[in-house]
Amino acid sequence: MKAASARHRLPVAGLAVAVILALAAVILGVWRPWVPVPSSVPVGAAAADDEAVTIAPEPLLLPEHPTVLVFGDSWTYGSAATEPTLGYAYVLADLLDGETIVKGVRGSGYLKPGLDGPAFGERIAALDPALTPDLIIMQGSINDRAQGEAGYREAVTAAWDAMAAKYPEAAIVILGPAPHELPVGTETARIDRDLGELASARGWWYISPVAQDWITEQNYLSVIDVEIGRKHPSTDGHRYLAEKLAAALAELGDAPVTEAGGSETTPEQ
Repeated sequence: MKAASARHRLPVAGLAVAVILALAAVILGVWRPWVPVPSSVPVGAAAADDEAVTIAPEPLLLPEHPTVLVFGDSWTYGSAATEPTLGYAYVLADLLDGETIVKGVRGSGYLKPGLDGPAFGERIAALDPALTPDLIIMQGSINDRAQGEAGYREAVTAAWDAMAAKYPEAAIVILGPAPHELPVGTETARIDRDLGELASARGWWYISPVAQDWITEQNYLSVIDVEIGRKHPSTDGHRYLAEKLAAALAELGDAPVTEAGGSETTPEQ
């Protein structure tokens, strides 16, 4: 009887093993733990630590004549240009064959209030919700250098949440701080790194003038007005930055790029 009973159990055991193996094959076929999760490194992004989460950004697709909200600090305001309207944010409109809505407040940052307005979060809350930008460029800011890292990422997260909620249909690109002096300061580098990691975690494109060497020892005096401009971009420097930004946006998708004033200006390298 025992032998007969054993013979009856064998087919059942074999069937159970077969089911387990089939389920394992299905699970491994979907999960495949040995295959790394796809990731993307935003343009010129600052290096992230090993534990940072990265989500691949979607290609940046703009209409033929985009409306772009450029939000930032004194560089966005147009400081040190002959006229503020010759600043990079205004020049960008012609490069993209579109319109820019420029919202720059001198001295402002995510934590630091500006000369003409509050910090980024309060400024975002005051933006007109009726605006319909196709793209939002959030620039800067080196103005938070002296504020330290305590509460910085929280302020950035809150500001970005508010901007995304106010204009849910707009694409958002983060433009990191550009160095006003060389070598790049420790706090400027830290801000660049923090913004790059936070943008990557959201799947947002991050453009890093620091990592991409937009401003170097070779072109520094061609871009930055160190005298009257108090280390802000000169008029030519603003044009150069606008062209660098337009080219970087084009790399992210199909943004049309033309040349400012009929020809691209590249400060002497």
